[in-house]
Amino acid sequence: MARAARLATLWTIVFLGAASSASAAEPWGIPHEKPLVLKGRVVDALCHLTGRCAPDCGAGRRQLGIVQADGTYRLVAKGNVDFAAAVPDLIGFCGKEIEADGLLIENPAITLFFVQGVRAAGSSEAFVPTDRFKTEWDARNGKADEWWRADPEARRVLAEDGPLGIKGPTPKPKP
Repeated sequence: MARAARLATLWTIVFLGAASSASAAEPWGIPHEKPLVLKGRVVDALCHLTGRCAPDCGAGRRQLGIVQADGTYRLVAKGNVDFAAAVPDLIGFCGKEIEADGLLIENPAITLFFVQGVRAAGSSEAFVPTDRFKTEWDARNGKADEWWRADPEARRVLAEDGPLGIKGPTPKPKP
């Protein structure tokens, strides 16, 4: 009898573990980070916050966010690619319910969500990594380990406005 009870307990633990939506997000060591699976609807941030809306969440030219069932809005600040947003990974979900695995950064100054994986709401499929930005960038520009240093648009802006965003001044060299 005790063996049957232990076996039933073990199967209950296995079943509940498989059914949970626990986050598998990789910690980045950012102060106030919390691995979390957000569930909600993908929205155009500007539309949600100001009412100035564009078709299809701005067709990939606007920042996106997630509105949870309780009405809480979470700005999606970036995806899995260094210095890149998750817009290419989320734009196909505009107006749809999703599950997003990532890191919620609840800093006293601002709350942001860094999404590392996404899938349709209710899906049992694995989360799809949010790295579409780099795939699309590589297709347009060729491979580069540090895409942000090789980006033609970034180079153009730096040439026009300088590294400090003001024509003329340059940062002091590091000692």
